[in-house]
Amino acid sequence: MDDGKIITRRRWMQGSAGAALAAGIGMPAISYGQSDVIRIGHLTPITGFLGPLGEYAQMGVKLAAEEVNAAGGVLGRKVELVLEDSVNPQTGSAKAERLIARDRVAMIIGEISSATALAIGQVANRTKTVFINTGANSDALRGPSCNPYMFHIEAANSMMVMAVGEYLKNEKMIQGKKWYSLTADYAFGHDLFKVAKKFVSDNGGQFVGQDLVPTDATDFSPYLLKIRQARPDVVASNLAGNQITNFIKQYAEYGLTFPITGFGFDTAVAWGAGKGNFAGIWPLIWHHLVESPSSKKYVEAFSKKYGKLPENQSWGDYNSLKLVAQSFNELKSADPQKLAEHLRKGAKFDVLKGREGYFRAYDNQMVQEMYAVRAKDQAKMKDQWDIYDPLGTIPAAGGDLEVLAPPKDGECKMPA
Repeated sequence: MDDGKIITRRRWMQGSAGAALAAGIGMPAISYGQSDVIRIGHLTPITGFLGPLGEYAQMGVKLAAEEVNAAGGVLGRKVELVLEDSVNPQTGSAKAERLIARDRVAMIIGEISSATALAIGQVANRTKTVFINTGANSDALRGPSCNPYMFHIEAANSMMVMAVGEYLKNEKMIQGKKWYSLTADYAFGHDLFKVAKKFVSDNGGQFVGQDLVPTDATDFSPYLLKIRQARPDVVASNLAGNQITNFIKQYAEYGLTFPITGFGFDTAVAWGAGKGNFAGIWPLIWHHLVESPSSKKYVEAFSKKYGKLPENQSWGDYNSLKLVAQSFNELKSADPQKLAEHLRKGAKFDVLKGREGYFRAYDNQMVQEMYAVRAKDQAKMKDQWDIYDPLGTIPAAGGDLEVLAPPKDGECKMPA
């Protein structure tokens, strides 16, 4: 990506327009037609416990912008990314406001934290600006907190639980089994545990232990000692970001042999745990072993550009920009309200899977295939990236994609 096609807050403030804003000098509003570029805002956490995932998110969206511009851009104009570290809900909300009011972005892509995604989504709704959530999983964002301008290419927690749950049932890991879980102590984790507990209980299992883990925790020894004493049949992770990395690594170091699984997962955090430490069965929205032609092409392009494999977070941000560029070109307009209407009408997109995905109008959740993977034995690993084997696609070929989507229970009150 040519550096001139990406701007950050610092570079913006160094420019004449930014200087005028900083000095409090009024500037005329900029219409989309006045600019020779189309600016896309990108917000994701680069610092903190979700930072490793945010780095992949930025890599994915940068590659997408490079490919879109190489193919002629959008409406004959280049895509220019405005990249920001969302940090936390308060900062994310403020930066979303500035992206819209100062940078005049056409729409916003990104985020991983469910709490921050909610804050950004509220700004998007108030300003009638499309926001595509690429990493936040809370079902509440698709339920009571839904709005017509917030879209979700990322799966909801309930979708992740169902995707891995079918394989856990096949492995006879639920019926009559005692479970112990560790849960990230923030909106995402609380929501995930709620959904996971219901699924396990409905299928004949029970939780005999549950600990909330602070997002800044790095030492898991107190939790691992409690697990050892409880002697559960299954240990479940409802953790996030580098919490999962530390948990997986320390679980292996302690030599615990209770089978483990996870209801939320990102490949990058398992790579970070080191070769041979990853274990169990986990769900994924996408992985680099998906066999579709477009997926293979993406893996090749990403690997060539960055010298490493892509993972699921990069997938979400990459595809979001690609589908937005496609939509703007089809609409012959970069108007955010027209974009929202287009997405809500069921437009279909190649999202690097066996079948196309689409946003359903009920809650703006993308309906799509999902996957589950099983950790590989270290002796069978070809390299540090070769950590799991695919278990299959959910639903199977020919199945109704909406069986995975969150239930239409009426909690999402989307305006018609």
